[in-house]
Amino acid sequence: MEEHNLGEQVVPFPKNRQWTAAAFRSVQNKPMIHGLIEVDVSKAREFMHNYKAKTGESLSFTAFLIACLAKAVDDHKAVQAIRMGGNHLVIYDEVDVWTTVEHDIAGQKVVMPHIVRAANRKSFHAIHEEIRAAQVADVERVANGPRFLPAALFGLSLWLLWRMGRARPRLVKKNVGTVGITAIGMFGKGGGWGIPIPTPMPLMITVGGIGEKRIIFDDRVESREYLSLTISIDHNIVDGAPAARFTQRLRELIESCYGLDSAGFESERTIAETTLPNQDLPGSSKESTSLKAFPRLS
Repeated sequence: MEEHNLGEQVVPFPKNRQWTAAAFRSVQNKPMIHGLIEVDVSKAREFMHNYKAKTGESLSFTAFLIACLAKAVDDHKAVQAIRMGGNHLVIYDEVDVWTTVEHDIAGQKVVMPHIVRAANRKSFHAIHEEIRAAQVADVERVANGPRFLPAALFGLSLWLLWRMGRARPRLVKKNVGTVGITAIGMFGKGGGWGIPIPTPMPLMITVGGIGEKRIIFDDRVESREYLSLTISIDHNIVDGAPAARFTQRLRELIESCYGLDSAGFESERTIAETTLPNQDLPGSSKESTSLKAFPRLS
């Protein structure tokens, strides 16, 4: 680190961030369409709170969203299509979900990618365990990257990878998965959306914050927790109508707590008494919005 006399410091630009910048430049011209939605996560959050109170273990909210995303994509596979040449699309049966996991490396917080392979064939329990294992994995050597490759050449290698991926879509699937999800809400408080830049995947879900809304339902006022989600889809691949149907399915799965009451957790944790809150989903006749702080997502 260099120090100057003008009240400034010059610090190294981390190599992993240089590579990230190069990766984004390689796909910066992709036409993405974005949909900003709010999803009621009150029931899911209450289930996780009750589970932790009974077992002392925190369930991964990210794993829950990945399970819902994988199921929604499995029901609408066209949203994860990858181009092959100029006239064909490849649609895979497996849903490989790219996500990020934060690690402590040499005293610094470093975000590293992780791909949940065939997430549509895994239970929430399996995805939860995989995310927890990824959070404690030794990734220091991976974070430092291939030392023999300068960052300036990394951008060129990525450009070549995407060009080759047009002829061999399996290269794209292997390196970045078929869809992605990233959480920015876990680092802030209150509701709010994030708009991602174009990504190599045809579908990216950006998880925002959670805000509280007071709504009128059955002549009574209820307080509900709403998660802000941004659905970003490559418009070269998917039109608006299929994207809307996928979005609706994703909302249904999250609000119905898909996978949380799976037999795997009930039998292994012996908490049969922990059931999903027996509440109807709220209507939307009238509403007023207020925000407050909620525990961080993990």
